[in-house]
Amino acid sequence: MSAHPADAPAPSPAPRGKPRKAAIAAWIGSALEYYDFFIYGSAAALVFPKVFFDPDDPASATLISLATFGVAYAARPVGALVLGHFGDRLGRRKIMVLTLILMGLSTFAIGCLPTYAQVGTAAPVLLVLMRVLQGLSAAGEQASSNSMTLEHAPEDRRGYYASFTLNGTQAGQILATLIFIPVAALPDEQLYTWGWRIPFLLSALVAVVGYVIRRKLDETPVFQQVSANNEVARLPLVSLVRDHWADVLRVIAASLVATVSTIFTVWALSFATSDAVGIEDSAMLWVGVVSNAVALLAIPLLGRLSDRIGRKPVFLCGALGSAVMMFVYLWAISTGSVPLVFVTGVVLFGMVYSASNGIWPSLYGEMFTARVRLSGMAVGTQIGFAIAGFAVGFAQQIAGPGGDGWVNVAAFTAAFCVISAIAVATGRETYRVPTAELGLRTVERTERTEPAERRAADGDAASTPSTAR
Repeated sequence: MSAHPADAPAPSPAPRGKPRKAAIAAWIGSALEYYDFFIYGSAAALVFPKVFFDPDDPASATLISLATFGVAYAARPVGALVLGHFGDRLGRRKIMVLTLILMGLSTFAIGCLPTYAQVGTAAPVLLVLMRVLQGLSAAGEQASSNSMTLEHAPEDRRGYYASFTLNGTQAGQILATLIFIPVAALPDEQLYTWGWRIPFLLSALVAVVGYVIRRKLDETPVFQQVSANNEVARLPLVSLVRDHWADVLRVIAASLVATVSTIFTVWALSFATSDAVGIEDSAMLWVGVVSNAVALLAIPLLGRLSDRIGRKPVFLCGALGSAVMMFVYLWAISTGSVPLVFVTGVVLFGMVYSASNGIWPSLYGEMFTARVRLSGMAVGTQIGFAIAGFAVGFAQQIAGPGGDGWVNVAAFTAAFCVISAIAVATGRETYRVPTAELGLRTVERTERTEPAERRAADGDAASTPSTAR
């Protein structure tokens, strides 16, 4: 049902937002937060098997280490339920500040943990606990930042401004990789004793910088209007399940395209640097840096393109193109040719995948009303991302210890891309829908846009008996 009764006046236009300020805050905050999140992925592939797990069984240690990467994704749906609720109740800005502080502190704590050699099995238990806290934080970060930028943006540039959250995410991945390159180059004795801790300890800055950046950010005009009209949902999750369950399922399925990111970032790195292939750690880390640098340029351009031709065609090209390019990229790794890996990696992750990755903040956010937008994006994406996170451990199993089954991994990833494409292809296009009408059904849009006088006149006419025969 509509939040506005038929005889109520149409809502006043929302005040103008501050899109640039919101986009900058989202970009910087996401970059800092996902620096924290992604350094774990590099460490899980290159360091943690020898630091936090039994060194006498390296194959199992690698498998379990990669599986702990997915633990954060398992925690993300729980974080989405909690943070989504409070984000739609209290506002976007407060959640943006909270998530950055939580991520910074939990990542700093990882850098202080004892190793397996020091405390035995307690070491991986503590590691997993900190990874869970990272997942809880990440669950609210993107949904709150995406809602903030989307609701501040002009109606004809929502795709462009919302893309800055994911642009910041890519910047965070670049920063994490650049920090890890000199660390990974340390002699083994230094790397496995104190060197690996440096990137995590630097996260102490995240809590301070994040608070300074985001505490002065204005709440979105859309949420302010919802609050002023007393339309804030008392139980956003109840409203979400009741009125938007189909869109939540669609976002879950569409979010499976994130498997491309987790396989590229973690499993492919482990595969390429294994004894079976033998590519140097530093070379593969540079593949990530260059690919993400290209993505930094591609994402806002693709977001702007979606403002012109629609969200769906851009997203579908990215999802289906990634399905094909994953075979090409993993094949390139199997050849051991570093130049070939560079080229295919940049095309896959920097260009093709960016078409989906940069569009989903606006595409998913436009499926929901402002009353449940943060909850809808958080719950839908985090369930899909949880599956993508655990795809790394599953990929390690189907590929075998030496990675000979990379074709299976590519096929598995491509299947998720196809599912994502189907989910988006069967949904509605929203890039021309006014911001105030996003997520509304047709009858609700009519009630919001129809003049109050006409609705009243129609009501009077309906209540007057006709004399015509």
